[in-house]
Amino acid sequence: MPRIAYVNGRYLPHAKAGIHVEDRGYQFADGVYEVCQIAGGTIIDITRHLDRLDRSLGELRMSWPIARRALEAVIAETARRNRVRDGMVYIQVTRGAAPRDHVFPPEGTRPSLVVTAKRIDPAKAEARAAAGVKVVTVPDNRWSRVDIKTVGLLPNVLARQQAREAGAGEAWFVDAQGMVTEGAATNAWIVTGDGRLVTRHADFSILRGVTRTTLLEAAARLGLTVEERAFSVDEAREAAEAFISGATTVVTPVIAIDGAPVGDGRPGRTALALRATFFDVAEKVPA
Repeated sequence: MPRIAYVNGRYLPHAKAGIHVEDRGYQFADGVYEVCQIAGGTIIDITRHLDRLDRSLGELRMSWPIARRALEAVIAETARRNRVRDGMVYIQVTRGAAPRDHVFPPEGTRPSLVVTAKRIDPAKAEARAAAGVKVVTVPDNRWSRVDIKTVGLLPNVLARQQAREAGAGEAWFVDAQGMVTEGAATNAWIVTGDGRLVTRHADFSILRGVTRTTLLEAAARLGLTVEERAFSVDEAREAAEAFISGATTVVTPVIAIDGAPVGDGRPGRTALALRATFFDVAEKVPA
């Protein structure tokens, strides 16, 4: 079955869908996005994702392309047309198409909206979590407002490529003080020797992950103590466990950092318990 994309009011064959050559997302990365997981025919945490989209749009002084309720309907319809029961839906909003100029386009320029959906094999995701992933560390060379979920992801692309070339599944950004900020496409966590969860506090240096927020609730349900603070690469290497979180990774254990094993080099029990509890806590809306 061919994939279907929603582009500015129309459902189109994915292979033929396109945007204007002067769309500001293409020209300037002047846009924002969200990725929602679809699991068992339900969209996970859509309220929090759209709340974050609203914040990103506000921080960049951009308007909603359509009403929020209408966007919810488009997301569900795009998933339905692509017959996605397990997978993800991608939402992108840009400042629209206009003659190339660094300043904002004229008042009334309509934002562009693209929504796509694709299937992901849940068995492969579970196998990846059961095996765990390796990470490499890279200098954090991104702009200072990574709390806004913009489409300007070139440093993340380069970091992920470096990870792949090193045989790793993720890269962790490290700031000038030697502290881990977050992954190229995930939030970073460790578990201390006495069982405390540690993840960086959500300031301007990281994206406040939706999955991260839900996992804080899952941790409370499991009776775990959480510390929202920075941690160093050395502390992470010496931790009992480490893991990453994100919309499509949920919780995936980290088994090595820069080639050195974390704990016993196998997925940890705390990470796997959080993964199992996540879907009991997360909001689920029928797709």
